[in-house]
This record gives sequence, C-alpha cells and structure tokens, in this order.
Amino acid sequence: MKPLLLTLFLLITTTLGFTQGLTSAQIDELAQRTLQAFNVPGIAVGVVKDGKVVHAAGYGVRSLNSHEKTDAHTRFGIASNTKAFTAAALGLLVDEKKLTWDAKVQDYIPEFKLYNPYVTEEFTIRDLLTHRSGLGLGAGDLMLWPDSNSFTLQDIIYNLRHLIKPTSSFRSRYDYDNNLYLVAGEVVARVSGKSWDQFVEERLLQPLGMTETAASYERLKDHTNVIDGHAVVDGKVRVIQRHRSAVDHAAASIYSSVADLSKWVLVHLNHGRYGNGQRLFSEAVSKELQTPQTLIPVNNPGPYNTHFAAYGLGFNLSDVKGYKQLNHTGGLEGMVTQITMIPELNLGVIVLTNQQEGGAFRAIADQIKDSYLGLTGTDRVAQYAKARQESLASAGNVTDAIWKQVATAQKQQKKNPNYSAFLGTYRDPWLGEALISQKNGQLWFAAKKSPKLSGALFPYKGTTYVVKWTERSMDADAFVNFSLDFEGRAQGITMQPISPLTDFSYDFQDLNFTRVPEPKANL
Repeated sequence: MKPLLLTLFLLITTTLGFTQGLTSAQIDELAQRTLQAFNVPGIAVGVVKDGKVVHAAGYGVRSLNSHEKTDAHTRFGIASNTKAFTAAALGLLVDEKKLTWDAKVQDYIPEFKLYNPYVTEEFTIRDLLTHRSGLGLGAGDLMLWPDSNSFTLQDIIYNLRHLIKPTSSFRSRYDYDNNLYLVAGEVVARVSGKSWDQFVEERLLQPLGMTETAASYERLKDHTNVIDGHAVVDGKVRVIQRHRSAVDHAAASIYSSVADLSKWVLVHLNHGRYGNGQRLFSEAVSKELQTPQTLIPVNNPGPYNTHFAAYGLGFNLSDVKGYKQLNHTGGLEGMVTQITMIPELNLGVIVLTNQQEGGAFRAIADQIKDSYLGLTGTDRVAQYAKARQESLASAGNVTDAIWKQVATAQKQQKKNPNYSAFLGTYRDPWLGEALISQKNGQLWFAAKKSPKLSGALFPYKGTTYVVKWTERSMDADAFVNFSLDFEGRAQGITMQPISPLTDFSYDFQDLNFTRVPEPKANL
C-alpha cells in the first residue's frame, strides 16, 4: 500500500474507532465488575449517541431488602443533577422575557441578603447558578443535610445573611454551593406563579415525555420501581433511611431513570430541540447554559489532557482530549449519580447508583468515554477502586489515631467527671440552638432543629471533644471545641470534621456557637 493511501486508511479507521464505543455486552460486563469492585447493590447506565439511545439497562438490585432487580426504568434520586433543570427552568423564563440572567435577585426576593450590602445589591440570577458568591464550599449546607431537620425555605433564605465568613471576594473564585440554587428555585416560583415542582414538571418533564420522572420522591406517581439508598454502616453495606426534604428541591430532589434522563440529554445535545423539531428552550439559552461562567482551577492535565475547566449554568465544563465536555455529579445519602455529555461527539453517558461510592459512576462513565475518544489500555474500574482503597486507608489512619487518643483520654479521665462547666444551651446564628447535656454520665450534643445531629461527646485533648453521631450512616463525626471564660465555664463552641473524607456539606467549620444566658430566677 502506498504511503499516502496507508495514511488515509489509518486516519479513517482511527476516526471510526473513535465513534464506535463499547458494545452493550461490554457495558454489561463493565457494570457487573463495578458492582463488585465498589460494593454497590444497584446501577443503571444509559448511553446516547448520534441522536439515539444506544444503551439503557440496570444491574444488580434496587434494594438489599427486597432484592428486586434494577432496570432502565428504575428511579434513582439524581441529587445535584437537578441543578441543570433549575437552570433550564430559569432559561424558559428568560425566553419569555420575564427575567434576564443578569437581573438582580432582590428585584424578585426583596428579603434576600448576604454577608455584605454591596454583594446583596449586586447579586444576579446568574450569580445564583455559578458558585461565585464568595462563601466557602457548601456554606450553610447543614440546614439541608442531614435531612429530617425543621428548616423551612424561608428560614434558609433569611439565614444566608448569617453566613458571614466569606472565603474569597465576590465573583473571584469558585466554591460549590447548594443553598443559592434554592433561592433560584424560589425565583422560578415568584416569577411564574407556580411552585418550582409544578413548573419543572409541566414545562420541562411533560413536553419531553419524562413520565418516569418527578420533582421529588413524594411526587412520583409510582413507587414500585424505586431504589433504596445504601451506605457502609459498621463495616457492612446496608439500606439507610431515604433522604426526605421539603426544601432542597431546586438543588437536589428530582427522581428519574436512565430511560427518561436519556431524553433530557438528547435535548441538550440538540441545543434545546426535541421530538420532531419542537423547541423546549431557545438556541440562545442552550448556548448560555453551556458557556463558561466561573473558572475552576485545573491542577494537572490528567488522563484527558484537560487544561481548562469552568462552571456554566447547572453544568461543569472542561476540555477532554480537545473536546468540550458537560458534566455534573450528584450525591444524597445512599445514592450518587453522574451525567456526562460531549456535544461534538453527540455523546451522552448517564450512570445512576444506589450506594455512596463516587468511584463507581466515574469508572463506568470514563471507561465508556474512553472508548469514544480512542483511549485504550486503562482499566478505570481497577484504577479507581485502588485509589478509593488507598483514600479510605489514609483517612482511616487519621481517624484511628483520633479514636486511639480518645481511648487514652477516657482512661486518664477522673471517675464520674464533673461536666457542669459545659452543660447548657448554645446558639449558632444560622443553625440555631444546640443543647449540651449529660446522659447516663456521658456528655451529649443535640442540635434542636436537626435531630440527626445528636450524639455522645468523648474527651480528646484539653477542652476538645469528639462527637460520635448516633446515626451511623453519617460518616461525619466531628471535633467539638469549647472556649472557656476566666472562671473555666464554657462560653462557646466551634466544630470541625475529623475525617478528611467527610462530605463538604457537613460544614461544621462554619459554625460558631455562643452560650445562651440562663434566665435569672425571680427574687
């Protein structure tokens, strides 16, 4: 074969290799290995290519209680993948000229206030969606997680003004945020006259025929094919209590299946069009959703030669092997998910799981992505499982050392210690009150508005204790440090997670409790 013809042949076959991807049988095998490697009960995988659903299937079981099989129609909580729906909902209102991306939030929610008057007055709809408020990572998330707390949406909007620890100047740095998406959902409600749930279901889900999807678990019409969440509790994967919240809907509440989410991916790959050419949202809105808004640092190019990353409106954006990628993950108690799109390849990959193992969805999504990018020779399941075990071992060394010190401190502690200097009620400006009490000789922490934040306090060093939460599916035990006055009486509490793997939404470091004065007795 002549050199020119050989070159053309190699170019053509390489290009074809880029577009073929894994077969369904290969994806089946990949998913089964992932179930085992990461100890995940159930996974669903969807792949969209060139305008068609080329793969949609479930693996494993929906629940370790029922052992019923997972399939393409099994509903999972998609968590923060909900954020793209909120951004698109606002996009519909932009199309209708009922608001603009750069309209001021206070024009729609006058009571909205942040840590600084200038920031409050200048804060726009776009700012709500782009994680550049100046507040730290996950600031205020303890008003959302763990669930079963009594915070209302009105409480959360009001309490934003009490998050007074900006970690950067306004619009200068990316720090992921959940609460501002709740504010975005409230803008949708106030502008449209419908609740966020109604608007999203009527204006986004219904036109796309997403009949297996609802704005929340409670709004699902059929609960027969829905996963249970799972987590490692006392060394074993178990079914845990379902995350239920009345307030986090615009940030994290949608339940859906890979069959339905394939329709959602298709409309984004088709720039807002669906069906026989109908428009869900305009080309201009589609472009805005997929345009970089806030830069995200890239520490090294990594396996995909990534040099640039940013957050758009509801999507992470980056370059992978020269292609633009849209991506988002989501995590709730017991379930984590990922949606990835590469528009220039007309490719979308959806992975939903019912266990708290992000390496599982990442391994599947990246292995499928590799096959379309022509990358071979790397087993993502083995690679990410090994990294996960190393991470767990490293974090275990940290927490084991802390609990070893706790055991030493307990041995050195006097019999029947006097805790009177610590007992009482303490108040944080946004989380509210916590009671430090004594139960059966044990010091005890209990947040009044968040019942799951309750547990025994164990001595660590000096006036620092470690709280071990009673709800053991929360991998979030924390340091509790008491500050004392000149008389040795506790006047305040600060906190910090003990494990480096604690989810950022347990933002204990942002709390600042002060003792509530005891009422004076009537003379």
